[in-house]
Amino acid sequence: MHALIELLLKEAPVVTDGSWGTQLQKRGLSRGECPDMWNLSNPDRVREVAALYVNAGSRIILTNTFGANRFVLGKFQAAEKVVGINGAGVKISKDAAAGRALVFASIGPSGKMLVSGDVTEASLAEAFEEQASALSAAGADGIVVETMMDINEAVIAVRAAKATGLPVIASMVYDSGKAKDRTMMGNTPEHCAEALAAAGADAIGANCGQGIEGFIPVCKKLNAATALPLWMKPNAGLPEMVNGEVVYRTGAEEFARHVPALLENGACFLGGCCGTGAEFITEIRRAIEGKK
Repeated sequence: MHALIELLLKEAPVVTDGSWGTQLQKRGLSRGECPDMWNLSNPDRVREVAALYVNAGSRIILTNTFGANRFVLGKFQAAEKVVGINGAGVKISKDAAAGRALVFASIGPSGKMLVSGDVTEASLAEAFEEQASALSAAGADGIVVETMMDINEAVIAVRAAKATGLPVIASMVYDSGKAKDRTMMGNTPEHCAEALAAAGADAIGANCGQGIEGFIPVCKKLNAATALPLWMKPNAGLPEMVNGEVVYRTGAEEFARHVPALLENGACFLGGCCGTGAEFITEIRRAIEGKK
C-alpha cells in the first residue's frame, strides 16, 4: 500500500468530496457540453466547486478531469488538449485546496467498449497512460480511477495510473443484477476486488449508480473480499426528470443516516457522487463525529 494512503488511514475515516457534474451544471454547464473543457474556458467556476468542498471539510478533493482522455475529448474535437486540460484541472483544485486538502485526480471511463471491439487494450492503455502522466506532472497527490463498469478497462487504467508512482484508488459502479450488486458487465464485488488488488490499487470501492442504501451490501461484500481500504461515494438517490430538470430526492441528512452502516462494513473514505453537494459533506462529517 502506498505510504500516503497508510498515513491517511491513521486518521480514518477520511471525508472526500461530492459531485462535480451536478455543481458545474448549477454554474451554467449545459447538457451535452464537455465539463473538462471548462478547465480552460471557465476556470473560476471550476475553482468554485473545488473550494466548496474544501470549505465544507473534505480532506480529499478530486479534479474536473473525469472525461479528459483522448477518446472522450475527441468527441469535442479536443483530443490534442489532453495535457492542457488535465494540467489545468489539477492546478485549479490545488489552488483551491491551498494545502487544506489533498488533490486526487479523477480518471473516468473511455466511453469505448472492449467487449464489442470499439477499442483495443493497447489503445486504452496509451490513452490512460497519457492522461495519468499529465495529471502526475501537474502535481496531483493521487489518482482515482472511478465510475468504471468493465473490470478489464478498470485494470488497464489502474496499471497506467500506478506507473506514475502516485497512490491509486479504483472505484466501480455496481447497479446491475437482481440485487444491484454487479457492474453493467456482470462483474461481482469479489471479482473486482481480486482484479483491482492484483493490478496494484491502493484502495478500492464504489461510486455512482445508486443511492447510499444500496452501497451498504456492496461495501460488506468488498470488505469480506479484500484487506484494502474501501472508498465509497454514493449518489443522492436515483435521478428523476422533473420539468426537464434532473432531480435527486435524497437529502443530506437522510444520506448521512446511512454513514454509520458503511463505517461498520469497512468504509474508510466517504463522500458523495451525483446529486450531492457541500451540505452532504457537512452531514457526513457530523455522522462520523457522532459515531466516534
